[in-house]
Amino acid sequence: MKEYLTDKINDLPASATLTMAAKARELKNSGIDIIGLSLGEPDFDIPTYIKEGAIKAINDNYNSYTPVDGYIDLKESICNKFKRDNKIIYSPNQIVVSTGAKQSIANAVQALVKPGEEVILLSPYWVSYSAIVLMADGIPKIIESDINTNFKVSAEQIEKEISNKTKMVIINSPNNPSGSVYTKEELEQIAAVLKKYSGIFILSDEIYEHINYGVEHFSFARIDGMYDRTITVNGVAKAFAMTGWRIGYLGAPEWIAKACTKLQGQVTSGANCIAQKATIIALNEPVEKIKYMVKEFEERKKLITKLLNDIKGFKLNNPDGAFYVFPDVSYYFGKKIDDININNASDFAMLILEKAHVATVTGDAFGCPKNIRISYAASKENIIEAISRIKKILD
Repeated sequence: MKEYLTDKINDLPASATLTMAAKARELKNSGIDIIGLSLGEPDFDIPTYIKEGAIKAINDNYNSYTPVDGYIDLKESICNKFKRDNKIIYSPNQIVVSTGAKQSIANAVQALVKPGEEVILLSPYWVSYSAIVLMADGIPKIIESDINTNFKVSAEQIEKEISNKTKMVIINSPNNPSGSVYTKEELEQIAAVLKKYSGIFILSDEIYEHINYGVEHFSFARIDGMYDRTITVNGVAKAFAMTGWRIGYLGAPEWIAKACTKLQGQVTSGANCIAQKATIIALNEPVEKIKYMVKEFEERKKLITKLLNDIKGFKLNNPDGAFYVFPDVSYYFGKKIDDININNASDFAMLILEKAHVATVTGDAFGCPKNIRISYAASKENIIEAISRIKKILD
């Protein structure tokens, strides 16, 4: 029945992370003990004070449609958060609340990118960036990096790829999937290049800002001359363990925010009323109240990197943020394990799923075909067991 679907849908790739998660669920439902290390979903309970905020909103009878761009008191909380944490000054009319940070990104790309215009993606990049650009009839332009550069792209590399069709650069720091964090100096070098080219916008995806292990997070919109060309995207899914609540937001020049609101008004309208009220509580409280989760993630990072470094053929960087490791597994390409030929990272990820019963994600989906992404947003017990299973299969 594909002939009845549009070419855009037929050509659109499925999300690799969601596809692997679905495959893992299928095996689990058949009775196989699968350890899921594919999704970027914290395994912590939502902090009690946030739950209480949601319960109060229910008891206060919040049940009506919300404003398309979000409750004004939530937008004010977001402005206060940007000022407190990021040293960026936004007003409420520059804020748009959406059903997750993914929608915020899609809104901005749809609002700005015209058919045939190019969007520069810094590899490795989050799996949905390229698909979102394609849905806007834009052209993803990939700049490659690897473990030898700590999965970072330089300002010089970006300048080489700029053309008269370049409309946007998407930057994600801390990075999913590599965990790398661009320093203030590195971002300023990128900004120095972009200042030479008017009409290029920067989408700064900062969803992992609080999950950071030492390299100070720095927001791109703080850089002189970049404020009016930057869309800052964030949300509460990762740092507050609120993945299913689906609240993301952006701060941008007012004319871009209005365009995103106009688009969202014809797609989903306003985000969930109870989740918005809970998010106000989450953002208003001191960041220190969620540091226990960050501390635990750092302990898990130390554990999983130690275990993976004991496996022959795995090459790792030392992630400075997020909750992923992104090992280079190309050592195994061309080898046969349990009668399975390993030709690429997709084959390797499938081998681990089917033989070790551990779900990961192929690096092909992130623009790095030598790697796989492993999430350590899981218990230490599951991490130890999962890596033990992988090691046993490869040994």
